[in-house]
Amino acid sequence: MLDQRLWIIPASRMKGRREHRVPLTTAALAVLRDMLATRQSDYVFPGAYSGKAIGKNTPRGLVRQLIGRRVTVHGFRSSFRDWAAERTTFAREVAEMALAHAIPDAVEAAYRRGDLFDKRRKLMDAWAAYCTKVETDAGKVVALARVRPQ
Repeated sequence: MLDQRLWIIPASRMKGRREHRVPLTTAALAVLRDMLATRQSDYVFPGAYSGKAIGKNTPRGLVRQLIGRRVTVHGFRSSFRDWAAERTTFAREVAEMALAHAIPDAVEAAYRRGDLFDKRRKLMDAWAAYCTKVETDAGKVVALARVRPQ
């Protein structure tokens, strides 16, 4: 679904048991295309063992190696949510749907059937631009070096 700039996570893989459509940014597509060009298995990110995906803790371990701090995957989600609330004018529900959070109000959930996909695409494009922005001032986001497979 690269041509549609879309990643669909099946309901069986989601905590809420509902399919989640993820709009892919230009930056995400670049990573996917790079990985496709160096494809070693059926997995986008192959594991250390032939025919296996990377382990569930591999991304966290990589980031810990790169920045030398204790981090969690939830920390990435939290950083995104804080950024969306504090640095953008996107509606709260757009950010919440980007994280695949359930609507806590049963009445609202009964009436809201869409997934705000086009608005989430704009949000993710803004997030990608923010994450890839390189600044040298202390406290600013600094792009991590791109790691190429050997």
